[in-house]
Amino acid sequence: MKLTPVALLAGFALLSACSLLPTPEPLDVYRLPASHSAAPSPRGPVIDWSLRVSKPQTSDVLNSAKIAVIPQGDLFSSYKASRWSDPAPILLRNRLLDGFARDGRVRLLSTDDSALQTDLELGGNLQAFQTEYEGSTAVTVIRLDALLIRGADQRILASQRFEVRQPLSGVQVPAVVSGFGLAGDQLTRQVIGWVVEQGPRVAPKP
Repeated sequence: MKLTPVALLAGFALLSACSLLPTPEPLDVYRLPASHSAAPSPRGPVIDWSLRVSKPQTSDVLNSAKIAVIPQGDLFSSYKASRWSDPAPILLRNRLLDGFARDGRVRLLSTDDSALQTDLELGGNLQAFQTEYEGSTAVTVIRLDALLIRGADQRILASQRFEVRQPLSGVQVPAVVSGFGLAGDQLTRQVIGWVVEQGPRVAPKP
């Protein structure tokens, strides 16, 4: 089939347009580092109530796989060409679930991905999951307003704010990711201690 001059010009125009489209920049996908915590210390007795660990609620900017950073003032941004393997609320929920499993005292565990009935639910609001610059240095900040909720009727039984500020060894993304791992370890230990302390007081009696 013979192409007309108009068709040839249109084809060249399409090729030119395609060549001008930006090439997507490859992304580095990071998981939250595995726990750096040492082996659990001697534990108390196994707890007989069940616990659901739920994704915390959060803002639109944190409900994302972007690695959030506040470089100055109140400006939210994210690290270029890098992202988390999951949105921040899922990363934190999974870190907490792993922490409870490693601790071993609460053995009847589930997440909000299932519809299992449980005695208590750990939820809350994730207020911060970002890097913040303080002059020429930076810190990882994780802040969680935790709620302990009765599974039967969703009544709030206890609440507590947890905040960890972990200084970073550098400002490159691998150092930032490592800082989130360390901060996640600290927060997990604090939350587990709180839940285990509160549970016997608020859990329904068998």
